[in-house]
Amino acid sequence: MAITVAIVEDDAGICEELSQTIAEDPGCACVCVCRNIQTALRKIPPLAPDVVIMDIRLPDGSGIDCTAQLKRRLPQTQIMMFTIYEDTEQIYKALEAGASGYLLKRTAAEGLLNAIRSIKQGGVPMTGEVARKVIRSFRREYPTFERLTQREDEILQLLAKGFLSREIALQLSISLETVNSHLKHIYNKLHVRSRTEAVIKYLH
Repeated sequence: MAITVAIVEDDAGICEELSQTIAEDPGCACVCVCRNIQTALRKIPPLAPDVVIMDIRLPDGSGIDCTAQLKRRLPQTQIMMFTIYEDTEQIYKALEAGASGYLLKRTAAEGLLNAIRSIKQGGVPMTGEVARKVIRSFRREYPTFERLTQREDEILQLLAKGFLSREIALQLSISLETVNSHLKHIYNKLHVRSRTEAVIKYLH
């Protein structure tokens, strides 16, 4: 079954590019395109898409506020910010509002499609430079998480970049069972129950 995607973006050219990219992938289907928050809050909830691609700066307000409202109505829908903004404050606010991914608009089509598939499967996709920036910021502000082992820290960094468990196993040349064991230890140390909660707590 195709992953259903809704787009919230005010730029007509970007809307067209996103719609075409999604349409050309047989594993995805664009169910609606919204140019502002008011339209998004009216059209998206009845459709309950798997993924929403959300701009931050919209004509009638902030996409972060729209994200928070949609997540209250659609807790199972995954929202991925798609923006030019890469400052850590905006990233933190988006994650706290309920977003599970954060891509910059210069992300290539293949990267966008991979992110859609990743976020649908429980990943937390982020553009590489965004993930590195927030991790650096986190380490300056919250050094107490140094109690994680080096391996646990490596796994958490990969989670923050949107890697799935099997991809982390391949990246680190360890078994999937070992990754899952480390994840359990990470969740216990951070007092969380899911990878999304772990990444949010790690980044903020």
